[in-house]
Amino acid sequence: MRRISVPNRSGPAVFDGHNDILFELDRAGGPPVADRFLTGLHTHIDLPKARAGGLGGGLFAIFVPSDTGLDQDDGMRQAAYDLPLPDPVPQAQALSTVLRQAAILFRLEELGALTLCRSVADIRAAMASGQIAAVMHIEGAEAIDPDLHALDLLYRAGLRSLGPVWSRPTIFGEGVPFRFPSDGDTGGGLTEAGIRLVKRCNALRILVDVSHLNMAGFWDVAKHSDAPIVATHSNAHAMTPHARNLTDAQLETIAASDGMVGLNFAAAFLRPDGRMVDTGLDDMLRHLDHLLEKLGETRVGLGSDFDGATIPSAIGSAAGLPVLRQAMADHGFGDDLIERICHGNWLRVLEKTWGQ
Repeated sequence: MRRISVPNRSGPAVFDGHNDILFELDRAGGPPVADRFLTGLHTHIDLPKARAGGLGGGLFAIFVPSDTGLDQDDGMRQAAYDLPLPDPVPQAQALSTVLRQAAILFRLEELGALTLCRSVADIRAAMASGQIAAVMHIEGAEAIDPDLHALDLLYRAGLRSLGPVWSRPTIFGEGVPFRFPSDGDTGGGLTEAGIRLVKRCNALRILVDVSHLNMAGFWDVAKHSDAPIVATHSNAHAMTPHARNLTDAQLETIAASDGMVGLNFAAAFLRPDGRMVDTGLDDMLRHLDHLLEKLGETRVGLGSDFDGATIPSAIGSAAGLPVLRQAMADHGFGDDLIERICHGNWLRVLEKTWGQ
């Protein structure tokens, strides 16, 4: 199989905790259009942009959309908002979408655009050879049945990271609404099925992502999981009081578990006013400073939400990642810390979670 390398000419390679390019390719036509990833798309991530920005890999999210047609970004441009939680998605419908987006990921690997990684050794080898190291992640577990048979099957297909919910309820728990100002104390915790899901993920060594869980669900994961607590794409509530962001108490619990948080580039979770409109790099640095203070230098990374949100125009796409690296350097972050934030901390927590 021919492999297409991503040369690293712009500082430490970035391993990104969250992107939605598979969803965008699905919307554009599914597996038959995956080859357009190689030549360029009107998206945050494609192969040319990854090359330009030094994107070395990341968690590639599989996402099942709701049928509401709600434009979340548009709703979050107001001064205050409380967007309704979408209705649950039936399991059969969700599973069909998950399989289709997984097929896109497999097709990208067939094309040589990336390597699907199931271990940290795989990630290191792919990044060392200049390949995009892709980890299969599912954002919202609607496709998983109560008996967890689909979880076992998807694990064998390459699933290594799972969020029990997106911002809508599942049989496993409740997600936080897109609400500002608010915290995540918005509903009940994990269901009995959700607790079983967490424990089965622990047994399989699948990372459990708490990014979209409400506060009660977060505390249930902290109680029942024996793995590091990881929020793949979340920010600091103390800096931006949005329901999607994590309170200091949650950050301290993540630190105690030796987990980590990936900084979300979505403007609404960065700006003090919670609006999904353009913002500057100063807001990103404010959040990074707070996360580093609460979590320490080994537990903070990047979780861009590329192709899933409005991001700062100064970055614009994966091609703009060198701008963020330079901003961190100008802010006084040393080379070692920048490398940890760019990829080292992700590899550490994945190795601890997966055991390989």
